[in-house]
Amino acid sequence: MLGELVKKYKVARGEKKRKVAWTIVREAARFSTVEPYWEFIRGEFGVNPSHIKDAMRFLEEIGELEIKRSADGKRLWVMTLRDIKRNPVKLDRWLSTSERPPTKW
Repeated sequence: MLGELVKKYKVARGEKKRKVAWTIVREAARFSTVEPYWEFIRGEFGVNPSHIKDAMRFLEEIGELEIKRSADGKRLWVMTLRDIKRNPVKLDRWLSTSERPPTKW
């Protein structure tokens, strides 16, 4: 499943690329509690971790995802995926409310 999504992501453009990237991130987040994570993804699905990171970077560039960072500025990929797994609606809710006009004046 994840391998097929990565192939679709590589050839997609525009809105379809955004949707496929979110699907990859949500699918990858399902397994974020497995240790060691990147070896599990590589072994179980045959997906290079850089493809998942690329989808996350793309979503961060367009402002739809914020990758957590450590104190020294390094990206915390798995921590971000765990947060998405625990709170899957949080970011979507923020994005959907940003398009609506404010309810309080």
